[in-house]
Amino acid sequence: MTYRGLILDFGGVLTIRMRLNGEAFERSEGLAPGTYTRALNEHPDGVAIYKALEVGEATQEQWNQVIGGILGIDPTDLMRRALANLHLEPRMVDAARRARAAGIKVAMLSNSFGLTPFNPYEALGMWNGQWDAIVLSEQLGVRKPDPGIYLHTLEQLQLAGEECVFVDDHAVNLPPAAALGIRTIHHTDADVTVAQLDALLDYAAPAT
Repeated sequence: MTYRGLILDFGGVLTIRMRLNGEAFERSEGLAPGTYTRALNEHPDGVAIYKALEVGEATQEQWNQVIGGILGIDPTDLMRRALANLHLEPRMVDAARRARAAGIKVAMLSNSFGLTPFNPYEALGMWNGQWDAIVLSEQLGVRKPDPGIYLHTLEQLQLAGEECVFVDDHAVNLPPAAALGIRTIHHTDADVTVAQLDALLDYAAPAT
């Protein structure tokens, strides 16, 4: 199979693991280990505001206020502070650039962190000139693993599912993409994922 498209998640795939960033944030804010993760994934208000942010029903500023309140810390520009230790995963970024140089269409597909007042994609140099398509959940009003976001990404790339590979660090996001014919990779380690991509993608010459 000749793959002509590569779809990459942002947080945890193009960047380091989100858990590592969260742990660094907790240390910088003087929070007990696990406090931030629980606020996002277990506290009812935290879960609700994050889902609302991802589909454009809440602003980043509202997220700042709610999460800051749960954590008992200053909410000012909280998303920027919360992602201050999120760094690119150079091996994955290089894989994306090699694919695009070979003529493979490359898309970034992300459940959004919001874009204002802090754009994390721009802050890490992943906003302009890197992609054939950028698909953010807040701009569509649907989030992974909703099949609609994968269909939209395929439309943006003008490719069929069978022509694309999708990499995500959350296993729950993969089955709806696979149901559309997309080859999926569950990302847990950059070296392993890059080896899988090297086996699937033809970097030798521009795709036709």
